[in-house]
Amino acid sequence: MRAILQEYRSNIDKYSQDVIVSHIEVLLNYSNRFYGRQFITRKYTSNDLLAQMESLLTDYFREKSLNKGLPTVQYVSEQLKVSPSYLSDMLRELTGQNAQQHIHNLLIEEAKELLSVTALSTSEIAYLLGFEYPQSFSRLFKQKTSLSPTDFRNSFN
Repeated sequence: MRAILQEYRSNIDKYSQDVIVSHIEVLLNYSNRFYGRQFITRKYTSNDLLAQMESLLTDYFREKSLNKGLPTVQYVSEQLKVSPSYLSDMLRELTGQNAQQHIHNLLIEEAKELLSVTALSTSEIAYLLGFEYPQSFSRLFKQKTSLSPTDFRNSFN
């Protein structure tokens, strides 16, 4: 920062802008380094946060809180008292998936259970899981499993 300030206050020449930009780039590189290191040095904390998130979502599904709609990254991050971007970055570092993908995967696991152990229709399951439209549920399910919900259910017969 001192070097940027010094360059800014000195006589301006044709290289001044390049030098200032270079110093800012170094500063940003250090910032990225420190941001990335927190995921390495906080492995245990991150694993705890992942476990808390999975527990929170499991409770959300089990308590049928889905009548409030699908759980959002914003909702989960508020419950865990972290920012949405930190949650996604931490999950991406641990699992290779962002928070939204993680929520969808847990939602699909819940859907698979309902499809395999209940006689509820696909539409009923979609509404039960918090989807506003059954087609959205079917599309997400097929995207994640390569099977339609009906085909998944029929695979058990």
